[in-house]
Amino acid sequence: MLGPRKLRIGRVVDDVTAAIRDHLSFLYGEDRAAHAASRLEALLQEAKDLRPSPPTAGPITERDAMLIVYPDQLQDDGRPSLPILKRFLDSRVPGLITTVHLLPFFPSSSDDGFAVTDYLEVDPRYGTWEDVRSIGRDYRLMADAVLNHASAQGWWFQGFLRGEAPWCDYFLKPDLSADWTRVVRPRTTPLFTTVHTASGPASVWTTFSPDQVDLNYGNVELLLAVIGILLEYLRRGAQWLRLDAVGFLWKEPGSTCLHLPQTHRLLRLLHDVIEEAAPWARLVSETNVPHLDNIAYFGEGHEAHMVYQFTLPPLLAHTLVSGDSRALTAWASQLASPPHGAYFLNFLASHDGIGLVPAFDWLAPEDIERLLARAKACGGVSYRNLPTGGTGPYELNANLLDLFGGSEADAVRRLVAAHAILLSFAGVPAIYFHSLVGSRGYPEGVQHTGALRSINRQKLSVREVEADFEDRGSRRRRIFDALLQLLRLRGSLPALHPDAPQQVLEVGDHVFGLQRVSQDGQELLCLAEVASRPITVSLRPRGTSGTDILGGESLQLDSIPLEPLQARWILVDHG
Repeated sequence: MLGPRKLRIGRVVDDVTAAIRDHLSFLYGEDRAAHAASRLEALLQEAKDLRPSPPTAGPITERDAMLIVYPDQLQDDGRPSLPILKRFLDSRVPGLITTVHLLPFFPSSSDDGFAVTDYLEVDPRYGTWEDVRSIGRDYRLMADAVLNHASAQGWWFQGFLRGEAPWCDYFLKPDLSADWTRVVRPRTTPLFTTVHTASGPASVWTTFSPDQVDLNYGNVELLLAVIGILLEYLRRGAQWLRLDAVGFLWKEPGSTCLHLPQTHRLLRLLHDVIEEAAPWARLVSETNVPHLDNIAYFGEGHEAHMVYQFTLPPLLAHTLVSGDSRALTAWASQLASPPHGAYFLNFLASHDGIGLVPAFDWLAPEDIERLLARAKACGGVSYRNLPTGGTGPYELNANLLDLFGGSEADAVRRLVAAHAILLSFAGVPAIYFHSLVGSRGYPEGVQHTGALRSINRQKLSVREVEADFEDRGSRRRRIFDALLQLLRLRGSLPALHPDAPQQVLEVGDHVFGLQRVSQDGQELLCLAEVASRPITVSLRPRGTSGTDILGGESLQLDSIPLEPLQARWILVDHG
């Protein structure tokens, strides 16, 4: 991790922006802000080497898609895994995956990388910083900024336990006499953990686990250390920074300790620092919360450049498990466009489970129960403590193919239909590696770790994956080919540009539909049947035609047939 021994302090420039000074004053008061501003000026001076922008940093278009992947996702006889991943990317997805979300590649003590012990080192099992740079040279690289907490095994926390500066003030020590009854929890583990320091027992804040101790952003020195880390990631090849669990950064007694004004002001500060140092870089907020709270992290264009679309995964899962598109249609109908230059990051599955909290506003209790039952049948459900007492479901821990259920053929069709819907939404699509290669769940991992999220975090033998790909009839190869074809076609359609307007189509309870229109007038109708039954829909008067580019079929738009779980992308003929 970055402490005084690693900070690169250069010549102080004349000034930071007035906005950055204002943010510091809001958070820390005038006196501490003045001192912090001079320190920050030095960091920004050092960041001059971040200009000009990298060759892959151009504008986001319909050709852009992200892959979410672990640094050791593909393994081969104990060899460093990052070069193996790079070879897979270059040989299997060239031009179709433009951005790689490389999950934490740092040394870590738990949670598959999210209990970081050293923020500025690459775990040697994965490779070196040069291996990370190699991916960043050919793809936009998104690195995880694990801002909320650090490992209890890391050298920052060990310095805290010894009472050494500056680490003695880097971690939160809650006042146990204060009112913490309103705190919003994502877990059922204890909020506070007792540790033994050089001066005796102390309680520390542990939002996610006893091995992940929350950082103290009330300490401006901690903030400066974190900013130094983020700038170093950019220097070492990252272009996008995923702000993990960012909603929990600031704590105040008597509050929910979630989405506090200070947290949003911290994001504005980071936004302005990035704009000053590396205007080509992007901040991506990760907040698994209800929709309105989630999109608040756009900050009207002054906070995150991209926001994960957390409501989409549970609603789309419900749609394909139940065969009913009404909830997805209702939610999508009220979506407003992000601020200019900002985007939704749309996804269906990831290294985490499928968060349920954003779905509570859109699904009936019986719909939630159906999803819980499906997840328990093929994986599990994680719970959280509620401020009102008791526990409630937090996320579905299940592989997407398994969750969709039915025969393998039907599950594959649902998976492909789900990704056709994903790729039709305005924004930037992100596909999880296990979805791309057609993996099933990994119950052995859950038995080994005791963590439900392990169901969807299996690391794979690259030789076994490549052997499956050699068989064109294998499940992996069929899914892989289908998703790559969707990506290939998406990249040829200006109507699917992230900025192109979208309108939800009213096509009944068993079909989901979107209309997308490009700046030059290309009109695309995106349909997917979700109830596993043949159906015919009418979208235009008789005599209006179009071409389904997924099937290569000419269609009359007053009578569009859809086979069970079929998706169509129809280019409307305006000739």
